[in-house]
Amino acid sequence: MTERRPMKRPEQIVVGVGAGAAGFGDHERGGGPGMATQDMVLNIGPQHPATHGVLRLRLTLDGERIVACEPVVGYMHRGVEKLFEVRDYRQIIVLANRHDWLSAFSNELGVVLAVERMLGMEVPARAVWLRTLLAELNRVLNHLMFMGSYPIELGAITPMFYAFRERETIQAVMEELSGGRMHYMFNRVGGLKEDLPAGWLDRCGQAVTAVRSRLPQIEDLIFGNEIFQARTQNVGILSRELIDAYGVSGPISRASGVDFDLRRDEPYLAYDELVADGVMRLSLRAEGDCYARFGLLLDQVQVSLDIVEACLDRLRSLDRGPINVRLPKILKAPEGSTYAWTENPLGINGYYLVSRGEKTPWRMKLRSASFNNIAVLPEVLTGCVVADMVAILGSMFFVVGDIDK
Repeated sequence: MTERRPMKRPEQIVVGVGAGAAGFGDHERGGGPGMATQDMVLNIGPQHPATHGVLRLRLTLDGERIVACEPVVGYMHRGVEKLFEVRDYRQIIVLANRHDWLSAFSNELGVVLAVERMLGMEVPARAVWLRTLLAELNRVLNHLMFMGSYPIELGAITPMFYAFRERETIQAVMEELSGGRMHYMFNRVGGLKEDLPAGWLDRCGQAVTAVRSRLPQIEDLIFGNEIFQARTQNVGILSRELIDAYGVSGPISRASGVDFDLRRDEPYLAYDELVADGVMRLSLRAEGDCYARFGLLLDQVQVSLDIVEACLDRLRSLDRGPINVRLPKILKAPEGSTYAWTENPLGINGYYLVSRGEKTPWRMKLRSASFNNIAVLPEVLTGCVVADMVAILGSMFFVVGDIDK
């Protein structure tokens, strides 16, 4: 019989002695002067509970301290940017909402805004305010997922149940409106798929009130916990210089004091009015550590709920009218190019659209937030101990599909 050899697991540790796998020779580190050290190359993933999906981290360790980190991406790559080129402007929406599956509505929004800009199309006011409302509900859903899952990685399972209770409350109104729980497919070029169900605005308002009333429970459960504080405060500090160098955006950048948000600085939809009314406020923290990044999610949830309530009030005051623009059977964008970017829950999401006057895009390039959030990891992890790696990785909020797109 042929002898079977055991398969090598991705998490296996590879040891290099002296000038081994990491390329280090005899040096004064760990073993003392004149002694050869052993450098370990530890593969975390690509299938690993700490990596939120098929992401691989190749860590070089000196004892328990990380001396180098190489993120290895591409395991989920589906070539979505090339798939855009063989689908018309209605069909690409179904592809666009899937790269960040926690921000599906916001992903759709970037595509339709780009096409509408190419067409010079003006969207009905009710659609503008409802899009703004749904984008903020989607932001709350995204942040609640990370607020529930991050403590699990640090050993606390209870917050997940609280966060998912609030997610289900909001999911109920999102599902009633769009028919979907994850990939809503509710945006259309020129507006939205269909009008609101009767009484939906009131039910949405009740959901927002219920979630807001219970958020202090999550705050008390997590932020007052001494173990959570010890694992996250002064851990994984990200400087503003690194944020600028790597293009990090969204909650991660604002937790390091970067005063930038597209909703305020380059407003789209109805954000300009919300900023003028003082409803749209920017949440900032200065510490730049894991604790600050996690805390900023809670701050942003509060602001998003304020925006949703303001949108509900405006929608109640608007006269009933169209929710979309009637389109031709074959939709063609004029020849030219445009770039539309939005403040997605995880950061800046941009679509660069190039058209040759056909019914399909000639090119469509996607700039996703998660790729930059992961690109800066080697700078943050170097010098940390392995025990802090999971805490840091979980606070660099990302979705693997948004990296590989």
